[in-house]
Amino acid sequence: MGTPEQPLADAPAVRRGGVAVALAGSCHPGPVAAVTALMTALAVSAGQGPARSVLTASAVLTGQLSVGWCNDAVDARRDRAAGRRGKPVVDGSVGVRTVWAAAFTALALCVPLSFGCGPWAGAVHLTGVAWAWAYDLGLKATVWSWLPYAVGFAALPAFVALGLPGQPWPAWWIVTVGALLGIGAHLGDVLPDIRSDLALGVRGWPHRFGPGGARLLLPVPLVAASAVLVLGPAGPPSGGALVALAAATAAAVAGTLIGRRRERAAFAAAVCVAAVDVALLLYSGAAIA
Repeated sequence: MGTPEQPLADAPAVRRGGVAVALAGSCHPGPVAAVTALMTALAVSAGQGPARSVLTASAVLTGQLSVGWCNDAVDARRDRAAGRRGKPVVDGSVGVRTVWAAAFTALALCVPLSFGCGPWAGAVHLTGVAWAWAYDLGLKATVWSWLPYAVGFAALPAFVALGLPGQPWPAWWIVTVGALLGIGAHLGDVLPDIRSDLALGVRGWPHRFGPGGARLLLPVPLVAASAVLVLGPAGPPSGGALVALAAATAAAVAGTLIGRRRERAAFAAAVCVAAVDVALLLYSGAAIA
C-alpha cells in the first residue's frame, strides 16, 4: 500500500524538529485538532464527566490521527506528481513507511479507547473511522466520496451520546447534522486542490461539479445543518437560534453572489456558516440524546 522509504530531501526541516514534527505535519493537524476539540466540547456540554470526556477526546484524537496519516501515506505518489510542496512526505522529511506505522499505531490505540466508552459507543465510533479509512484507500476517487464523510461525521456526535450515563441512543437530528457537516467538510477539503486533482484524473463527487459548481454547492449542506440544529430539537426554537439561522442563511447567500467574482468570498462565507453551526451544536449539546 505504501511506497519505499524516501531519502530525506529537506534536511533543514528534519534538523529543526525531526521525525516527530514531520509526523505532526503529516497528520493533517488542523482538521485533527478541530474535530477533537469540537467533540471534546460537545462531550462536556452534553454532560459527560471529566474522566469520560478525556476518554472520548483520546478516542477521537487517535481515530483522526490514524485517518490523517493514512491519507498522506496513500496520497504520497499523487502529491509528488502534483508538486504539492509543504507536505512532509513530499518534502522528504518523513518516509512513507514511517507514516504508515504511525497510522496503524494510532488505529490500534483507537480500538480500546473507543470501547472504553461502552460497547455501542465503540462500535459506532470505529464504524466511522473504518469509513474514513475506506475513503483514503479508494472511495475518494469515486462518485461515493461523500459517503465516508457523511457516515464518519454522523458517527462522532452519536459516539458522544452513547458515551453518556445509560448509553442513550442519539437524537435523530444530531446524527443528521453530523452527516450534513461531513458533506460540507468534504467539499471544503476538496476545493483547494480541485484543479490539480482534476488534472491528475481524480473524479470524486465534488470534482464532477467542477471548481465553480463545487464552490457554489459548499454552503448548502452547512446551511441545512443550521436549519436542523435550530428546528430539530424538541420544543420551539429560541429567538437567538432563529437569529443564528437567519445569519447563516444570509452569509451563504452573500457568499454565493460575491463568489461568482471572488472565489475566496464563497469559501469565507462557508467558514462563517460552519462557525454558526459549531455554536449551535454546542448550545444544543444537552439535548443530543
